[in-house]
Amino acid sequence: MLQDVDKVGYKYELVSVKNGYGRNYLIPQKLAVIANDSNRKRLAEFQRREEAHAEKMIEDYQEIADRLKTVTLKIGAKTGTSGKIFGSVTNLQIAQALKDQEGIDIERRKIELLEDIKAIGSYTARLNLHKSVDAKVNIEVVEE
Repeated sequence: MLQDVDKVGYKYELVSVKNGYGRNYLIPQKLAVIANDSNRKRLAEFQRREEAHAEKMIEDYQEIADRLKTVTLKIGAKTGTSGKIFGSVTNLQIAQALKDQEGIDIERRKIELLEDIKAIGSYTARLNLHKSVDAKVNIEVVEE
């Protein structure tokens, strides 16, 4: 794998997929390459460089995780008379709230909602910052 693909595998991981999926989607989209000897050697070199870079970033991710333990994001939503919101709060809105309120820029794909947010109240979301660093952020959905 050259990139993380949901429900398939992580970057630089060797995975087995059906021939058609690999040939028609993963390889043309530059998400994966065939695992022959030369590609495995190149993959090992890329992985070694990436791990060295990730080790430097783990400290930053850990600081973000520690900082988010005390943070409660406030997200405004339009509601009906019963307290249910129109639609739901998505990971895109949470990423935007993190950027606006805390100055932390996190990809929306790294934000995992533990439950559907469809009503006013308090919720928790998990942030997958790194394979070894997860953070949780509290979210308060309030009426606009």
